[in-house]
Amino acid sequence: MKINFTSKSGLIIFGFICISTFWACTNSNIKKDNEKGFVQIFDGKSLDGWTGDSTYWSVENGNLVGIVTTETLLKRNSFIIWRGGQPEDFELKLDYRISKDGNSGINYRSEVIEGFPFALRGYQCDIDGKNNYTGQNYEEQKRRTLAFHGQKVLIETLPDSLDKYPLSKFAVKNVWTKSIVTDTLGDINDLNSNITSEDWNSVHIIAEGNHMQHFINDVLMSDVTDDDVKNRKFKGLIGVQVHVGPPMKIEYRNIRIKNL
Repeated sequence: MKINFTSKSGLIIFGFICISTFWACTNSNIKKDNEKGFVQIFDGKSLDGWTGDSTYWSVENGNLVGIVTTETLLKRNSFIIWRGGQPEDFELKLDYRISKDGNSGINYRSEVIEGFPFALRGYQCDIDGKNNYTGQNYEEQKRRTLAFHGQKVLIETLPDSLDKYPLSKFAVKNVWTKSIVTDTLGDINDLNSNITSEDWNSVHIIAEGNHMQHFINDVLMSDVTDDDVKNRKFKGLIGVQVHVGPPMKIEYRNIRIKNL
């Protein structure tokens, strides 16, 4: 395109091009800064560094894929676990795509349950195809729901007088009763409108000290400060899940971590 710089319209077009170029370069630099320090932990070609049940987990088209069929329905949730370390303070980023009836989650600061090599106990960024739970903080096989999506929560420590009781006593209807909601993060419908059904979405988990935040597509979905000194964890395994229930498919890609 030839621009006539002596005309008013030509100067306007030139100015528009300059501004567009400036913002494109600025956004590119911001994106590079946001990714600084992150390391890929899934190579997109193999399951090297990961352990899981090959009945459910494989690599397809560069993605980590979990599939449950009518012939392979689960009796217990099954994880594929990253064996590259047990991070303490970190940021974890990835993309996911889940089927409409799917149920999955990203566990961190977790431990393997004795006798069940592909079962984890620990914090989880929940994911489901219907977005009933996506982004909430759910502690798998322990205190259960710590914060629903849309909640900022403080978790109290249990007093010594209650040590004699099992944790299940304080998890009523799958919700930890010692969580105090200190603020809301937005209307649930507004938060969910940010999530694209059956397409790719991004997850960003920040775990620093006893503070954990779950972002979906750059929107904060849950915020937990865990003051429960007897039950909280500061390090552990990372894994992703296929869940008990109907046939489903979950895909993950661009899995990367930065230690803080």
